[in-house]
Parts: sequence; structure tokens; C-alpha cells
Amino acid sequence: MGRPSGMLVLSTMLPIVLAGPARMLSSGVALVRQSRRPYFALNLIYYGLVVGGMTFVVFRPSVQHFLLQAVGGAFMEGPLSVVGSAYVGGQVLVAIMLTFIVNLVVGSILCITIPSLLIPFSGIVIGGLRAVLWGLLLSPAMPELRMAMVPHSVTLVLEGQAYTLAMLGAYIHGRAFLWPDTVGVAGRRQAYLGGVRRTLRLYVLVAIMLAVAAVYEAIEVIFVIPLL
Repeated sequence: MGRPSGMLVLSTMLPIVLAGPARMLSSGVALVRQSRRPYFALNLIYYGLVVGGMTFVVFRPSVQHFLLQAVGGAFMEGPLSVVGSAYVGGQVLVAIMLTFIVNLVVGSILCITIPSLLIPFSGIVIGGLRAVLWGLLLSPAMPELRMAMVPHSVTLVLEGQAYTLAMLGAYIHGRAFLWPDTVGVAGRRQAYLGGVRRTLRLYVLVAIMLAVAAVYEAIEVIFVIPLL
């Protein structure tokens, strides 16, 4: 009997390779469906705070000017300058990669998930504060931003959805830790670890949303906004 061809091996192994990520994705979707009410509530809170921040700027435009200067400076100097350089230099692939890494590691893991592992639900508060900040920064109340916010509002929604999913993970973990019986265990240690596992299931969705957002944002900022 001859050796199997490369295509035969590939066709045999590919479903096995893809089965793991597919199971993780379906597991994350199932968890969101099981947590429909808190997920819906967190969406209302997050995007409501964004709109609230945008509305506040109408009455206090000086706040937006100050924040834009501070954020612009952060992307010109310091650790985030490499991200700013990628956008200014039109390096699309680098901009996509760096945007995804920063949003995943800093925006989601460090700002939302890790604080919640230390203090239950604290990541939800931090996520809410960041939503207000985005509203203050990106309010179309400033005439110079109105046209740019037409395409950039999609980025705001996509990234916001990722952060809302991370906040849902913080909610699920905190609820499991404080009330272990809600996840069918007696001890807090088991509940804590179970909450971590559930959070990891959601991070497949978080990563997908942030990847889509990074691709869109890089193309939008480098090619579309200059035309406006």
C-alpha cells in the first residue's frame, strides 16, 4: 500500500485542527446565550455611558480638547508611539497587529479581566469609566470630528462589543465566586476556577471582535479618514 498523498493527509487533519477552535467558539456563544440578561444590560450600560460622555462634551467642550491633546501626546511619545508611527506611516499590517495586541492585552485583559480576578466586578467599573472616556474623546460635538466619526463609529461599536464581552466575563466570574451555588459548587475555590474557565470561553469571542475591529480601524484611519 502506498503512502497517503499530502492532500489526503491535509484533508484528514484539517477537520481535527479546526475542531478545537470551533468548539471554543460555540462554547463562548452558548455562554452568552445563557447570560442573555446581564449581556443585554452590560450593552445598555456601556453604550449608554459612551453616549452620555458624548452629550456631556456638548456643554463642556474644553474637556474634549484637553483629552484629545493628552491622548495625541501619548501616541507621539512613550510606549504607544510605535502604534502612532504605524498609522502615520501607513503601515496597515503593523497597525492592525499593534491595535489588536494593545486592545486585547491592555484594553481587555489588564483593564477589565485581571482587576476582576482580584476584586469581583471591578473590571465592570473600569470598563464603564473607559466607555465614558471614549464618549468624551470622540464626541461629534467637535466640528472637526463630525465627518470622521461617521466611519469611526463602526470602530467604536466593534471595540465596545469586545469590551462588553470582557465585562460579561467579569460579571460571570464575580457572581460565581461570591455565590458558588449559582454554578453548582460548594467551595469558593472551585467557583473561582470555574469562573476563570468561563471567562476564557468568552475570550474567543473577545479576540474575534477585536481582530475584526483592528482590521477595520487600520483601513479606516489610514485610507478613509484622510479623504474626509
